[in-house]
Formats: sequence, C-alpha cells, structure tokens
Amino acid sequence: MLKDRYKPLSQVPVCSGGCYVGGALNPTFVNVNSPAIEVMTDLTRIPPATVTPQETLAQANQHMLLRGVRLLLVVEINGRISGVVTARDLLGEKPVRVAQARGAKREELAVRDVMTNLEDMEAIKMGDVLRAEVGHIVATLVACGRQHTLVVEEDKEANKQTLRGIFSASQIARQLGVELTTHEVARTFAEIEAAFAGV
Repeated sequence: MLKDRYKPLSQVPVCSGGCYVGGALNPTFVNVNSPAIEVMTDLTRIPPATVTPQETLAQANQHMLLRGVRLLLVVEINGRISGVVTARDLLGEKPVRVAQARGAKREELAVRDVMTNLEDMEAIKMGDVLRAEVGHIVATLVACGRQHTLVVEEDKEANKQTLRGIFSASQIARQLGVELTTHEVARTFAEIEAAFAGV
C-alpha cells in the first residue's frame, strides 16, 4: 500500500560548497537600533522548551542541555504555564537553601520547589515589542535584573494571555556579536552595554 499511494520524492546531491545552516540556528546580527522582534524567540515558530512541575532538578537540567537553553517554561498537564525555571534556579544557591529549610536532600526537590511562579513575573506586551528596538529590550532586562523576560498577547475579553515569545540577554548578546564568558546577569549586561558604547 505504501508504494502504491506514496511515490518517493526526487533527490538532489548536497552541494558541499553552498549548503548553509539558516533560521534560528544562525540568528542575524543586530545593533541597538534594530527592531526588537529580531532578537525575540518567537514561540509561534520555535516550540518552547518545557518541563513539568513534578520533574526533578536533574531532569530539568537535562532538558536544558538537550535544548541548549537556560530557561524552561514550567507547564501543567492542561497546558497552563505555572512558572519558569532557569539554570541559575537549578544550579545556584536556591536549591541548597530550599533543601536546608525543609530538612531535605537536594535530590529530593522538584522543579516546583525552585521555579519562579508566574504570579511573581511580569511580561512585555507583543504590541509594545513590535514598536520597540533592541535597546529598549536591554533596558527592560536591566531594570528588572533578569536574564529573560516573556512576551504575551492579551485577550481581554477572555481574560487570558498567550505566550508569544521570550527575550534572553545571552541571545541578544550573541546577535550583537558580544562574546560572553559567563552567564551571570551583571556580567552579561556589562558586556552588552560595552557593545552599545561602540555604536
């Protein structure tokens, strides 16, 4: 049945001198005046990296390594986002403090124990992103002291939001052509601001 219904597609030789990686794997270079949308991870085109609240910290870290990201959306079974967890949440002091406070071992903690709850976060509206430049996004990240910020579209009638994108300081730095040797927030922003000074 397979060979009756489906015919093989024709194939061409792969050209070793002219085949390039494109899209999200090879983001375009930007400057501070570039449209902000050019540095946003668009979740309508790239599936978000997710984890459930029940997974262990080791499992969450493995998800990050496999996807090459430093932030995971924490998603309930019904698809509702309950928070985010970053590499810093998993590998920093937070798990040690939580484990000590509970008299537990670090290995016994789940993502829900160290994540940032959605109620404790703020996001940027997609409409504002479409009118903003890269410099506005960096200023926003600096003001909130975070490596990432979320972008949402609001449906006021239904009283709900849809996550449209994520801004990452390290992604912005890469697209600005800034070399990062660390993922600490202060160092990342210092490197980005140094790049701005050269503009």
